Amino acid sequence: MNQALSPIHRVVTGHDAHGQAVVSHNGALPTVIELSALPGTVFHEVWSTQGAPCLVSNGDDPTLAPLMLPPPALGTRIRFVDIPPDTTEFLRGGVHSTRAAFAEIGDAAASTAQANSPHPLMHRTETVDYGVVMEGEIVLVLDDSEVALQRGGVVIQRGTNHAWANRSDRVCRMLFVLVDGAYEPALAQALKGTHP
Repeated sequence: MNQALSPIHRVVTGHDAHGQAVVSHNGALPTVIELSALPGTVFHEVWSTQGAPCLVSNGDDPTLAPLMLPPPALGTRIRFVDIPPDTTEFLRGGVHSTRAAFAEIGDAAASTAQANSPHPLMHRTETVDYGVVMEGEIVLVLDDSEVALQRGGVVIQRGTNHAWANRSDRVCRMLFVLVDGAYEPALAQALKGTHP
């Protein structure tokens, strides 16, 4: 039984011309996108930064740019993702349908799925990601193991090949903070040729 989850409410602060703290946005997220390649998968874009240290300013809303999976160079990205239950049809669709989904979120190269992968959404990004289960339950799928997570569970994803499998009967909402990264040289060498 799928239930619609509540919309995300975002407050963005800024400064007026005199340096006083003000609210520059208070309301719904301007960018909420359901993936056509994975119906029911919804990206709720909250904010992103680029560069380090990031420029603190009254600049434009970065979520109005095209949807991208990874964060900007030397930057961060925060988003919520609603992950619907895996269906037999989805699992049968396999690698081809999920590659289209990664292309839709601006990072087709992130997909590592092959015919023998443990899940069709296997992927890898050169980032450190904090993933928090906000609603529902999810299974973290790795190359050699799986971990079941419930509300309040937190994953620190350090550039590993993984997928999120929803084996329940309701939508799981996760909060992700992605931090741009670079593999340390020995790990980068070890990863060469492990996945497409």
